[in-house]
Amino acid sequence: MSHVLRRSLTAAQPSIVGGEGAYLIDDSGKRYLDACGGAAVSSLGHDNAAVRKAICDQVNTLAFAHTGLFTNQWAEELSDYLVAHAPEGTGEGRVMYLGSGSEAMEAALKLARQYHVERGDTGRAHIIARAPSYHGNTLGALAVSGHAGRRAPFAPLLIETQHIDATYNYRLQHEGESDTDFGLRMANQLEAKILELGAETVCAFVAEPVVGASLGTQPAPVGYFKRIREICDTYGVLYIADEVMCGMGRTGSLFALEQEGICADITTMAKGLGAGYQPIAAVMASQKVCDAIIAGSGKLWNGHTYMSHAVATAGAMAVMREIEVHDLLGAVRERGAQLEAGLRARLGQHPHVGDIRGRGLFWTTELVADRATKAPFDVSRNVAGKVQQAAMDAGMICYPAQGCADGSSGDHVLLAPCFTSTPEEIDIIIEKLADAIDLVTG
Repeated sequence: MSHVLRRSLTAAQPSIVGGEGAYLIDDSGKRYLDACGGAAVSSLGHDNAAVRKAICDQVNTLAFAHTGLFTNQWAEELSDYLVAHAPEGTGEGRVMYLGSGSEAMEAALKLARQYHVERGDTGRAHIIARAPSYHGNTLGALAVSGHAGRRAPFAPLLIETQHIDATYNYRLQHEGESDTDFGLRMANQLEAKILELGAETVCAFVAEPVVGASLGTQPAPVGYFKRIREICDTYGVLYIADEVMCGMGRTGSLFALEQEGICADITTMAKGLGAGYQPIAAVMASQKVCDAIIAGSGKLWNGHTYMSHAVATAGAMAVMREIEVHDLLGAVRERGAQLEAGLRARLGQHPHVGDIRGRGLFWTTELVADRATKAPFDVSRNVAGKVQQAAMDAGMICYPAQGCADGSSGDHVLLAPCFTSTPEEIDIIIEKLADAIDLVTG
């Protein structure tokens, strides 16, 4: 019996003992091609020598000094890098570092509230997000998330939040409606919700530039986020971009929002920031947000013990260097185009694949019981979970999820291969996923 409180207390799990490139290796010697990076985490694979060295060198120099009193080289250097590469308009922002994406979202919500309070705008407390969405598993992050299945057990503990529809074109775009018109219709829901609540009461709007786990790598139509930015600016609402899953190169640019032509007021990052080599997350505050705090109390009202941990920031800085030196953003775009083309060729007409969507090395197949009607499988069948198991049996790891259709039903399988994947590995991923879907739905 294991004494680890695992995600499943009844399922047996292989013990992983090593990693080699895009592969994980268990204690029986079985190799698993990691086609999802765990949860879009392992962007550099599992044995990057440069990142390992940076972490070991820092451990041998200094592990921890409390950031209430001290800073360190790597937190400073990484912040300089992220601010310099942030979307245009961010300005001379600043970055705080935490341990997980959920922590980052909690910190971002508190930072948004602090911004308004510092300016004397104390009535702003409402948070608006989208559904489906998932922003983390702490209570505040879960409250913002628009995912009925994940929220249900903890509903009595969650703060009140508001939701509008995500840009889920497969199910929400009207027949004959252009992508541009669809995007504007979805974005204008934000303005309607702000006016319904009273603009003077709304603190922030939260949205992933490319929706991750809850909806399966769903990009927004061109123009959607520009309209969102206009609405937020008109009514004094902050935009929090959740780039925990879709950022740090995953969609082909360092920040996913770069491709939308706008900047956020606050941005959360994690997963690919450290590529799995150390736990790390970050919150970037734009110059506008920082200026309000400097003009007010001059202090951050949110602190955690392990903020700006030197080992974690040293590792993350090494990840950024690897991405830049080896032009891995270019590799993401090239291998991503290959992955998209292969998925569409192999599964585009599959009777149980309703939609294929994504960007960069971030792609999803939505599985349906009936392609013509888009009817989802009965949730009790756990089709996505069975596809994952079939793929794992065949030596490949993918990321299953349910709830995209209505919060509980709707199966999809997400792929997020490492940026260093070879063309041959991308081909293997396509074939193994297709074989698993055939096996489960046939």
